[in-house]
Amino acid sequence: MPQSTRRSWLLGLLAAPLALPLGGCGFELRRPPELPYTRIALVGFENRSPMEAALRAALPSSAEVVQSTARAEVVLTAVDDRTYRIVAASTTAGQVREFRLRAQLKFRLSRPDGRILLNDTELHRERDLSYTESAALSKQAEEEALLQEMRGDLAQQVLRMLVVAAHKPLPPLPAADAASAASAASAP
Repeated sequence: MPQSTRRSWLLGLLAAPLALPLGGCGFELRRPPELPYTRIALVGFENRSPMEAALRAALPSSAEVVQSTARAEVVLTAVDDRTYRIVAASTTAGQVREFRLRAQLKFRLSRPDGRILLNDTELHRERDLSYTESAALSKQAEEEALLQEMRGDLAQQVLRMLVVAAHKPLPPLPAADAASAASAASAP
């Protein structure tokens, strides 16, 4: 057997026991969260809202967005959905050198019967974007790409919060609904 073949065979033999523990370390790529809901209503978003589109795209194929809150298992209500572009840095001549982009979503999670699963919660993402007048068109495309990525991040956070909220015990019915349910139960 030639020297180089023997050496590579011995190195492979020595490396095999070192590689075995890595197979059982538990490393796994991040997967989208498994939602316990199959019907979700998205309420309160403006027409053609990019944030609503990001949420729809982030939902797994097993979840369906329904129009009627009565048909939904959970209702996600957008209280505030905004994007901002703020000047973060400028030159002494007043030319903008950097913008700060911010995507913000304030939402509430409830059941169709009115029980609140998650009170008003605000999530936001910020990114800085350098800017030059000479590349304004390409910077506009870069800004849209960053905003889309930020909305995708927010949508993933919302999905993780949906999963956590599903494992909490259900709160009691609101007072008006509880009183009508009690009177309906006592009626003959």
